Amino acid sequence: MYRNNRIALVVPCFNEAAAISDVIVNFKRVLPSIEIFVFDNGSTDDTALIAKQNGVNVITVHLRGKGNVVRRMFADVEADLYVMVDGDSTYDADSLLGMIDAVLDNKLDMVVGCRETSEDLKNAAYRKGHQWGNRLLTGSVAKIFGGSFTDMLSGYRVFTKRYVKSFPALSKGFEIETELTVHALELRMPYGEIMTPYGARPEGSISKLSTYRDGFRILSAILKLYISERPFQFFSLISVFFIAISIGLSIPIFNDYIKMGLVPRFPTAILSASVMVCGLLSFVCGLILDNVARGRIEFKRLAYLSIPGPVGD
Repeated sequence: MYRNNRIALVVPCFNEAAAISDVIVNFKRVLPSIEIFVFDNGSTDDTALIAKQNGVNVITVHLRGKGNVVRRMFADVEADLYVMVDGDSTYDADSLLGMIDAVLDNKLDMVVGCRETSEDLKNAAYRKGHQWGNRLLTGSVAKIFGGSFTDMLSGYRVFTKRYVKSFPALSKGFEIETELTVHALELRMPYGEIMTPYGARPEGSISKLSTYRDGFRILSAILKLYISERPFQFFSLISVFFIAISIGLSIPIFNDYIKMGLVPRFPTAILSASVMVCGLLSFVCGLILDNVARGRIEFKRLAYLSIPGPVGD
């Protein structure tokens, strides 16, 4: 195995009969010792048959969605290093050794292959709408969770075993890349990025990514992760909002009371007090859920530390 490590290529695919053979051949050419596992997500074409004819392991995942496939990948495959690449033959196999070297030489737990396209392939391979959406979503994650990722949604990554076996994989669809990124940031794992050429799909291969539908799902996943991983920040914002409204409602009431010694706006006073209670409850909920989130992160960290890293030189 490459530098004394068992390396597995895990390939999620759905209806990629036109591309899967190229993926297998190209990665075998670059690293002959790599073990290839094709995870077929219920394809209706000959994807699984072609993969078997190329002599690789084929595992069928009946639950639809890339997140469900990744969960199965990480549970079923045992290796020291995991290479995940989409089965559409758009990612560059020749970048593989550089990505593996980055993991081993720099003691990283994840390396992301950042997509770059030539000018003549920009519209065919990586549409402007997808590029803009990627920048927006990646920037949102960086703003909330920190980090310096530039291509959070890339489907080409190298992981260590301790990353994979500490990753819960809760997402169902294309939002899985967001969860993979946040997992590294929350556990403060060392990670890196390497620029890699990104090409057009071969004829007959069709993208399964819906710009608006999946973009909304990814945005929803970011919000859910923000609530679950940063509950104190989230509920503090809600608390401040309610408290500000309560104070705004109470100012005229206090002015009337100071002038007349009466509370003529009694319903408003009740509303102000109720909104203040909601604000205080939100703050307390944030404190409680923050402790829960901290315990969950500590548990994942212990799972991460229980597994040795890959072998270096």
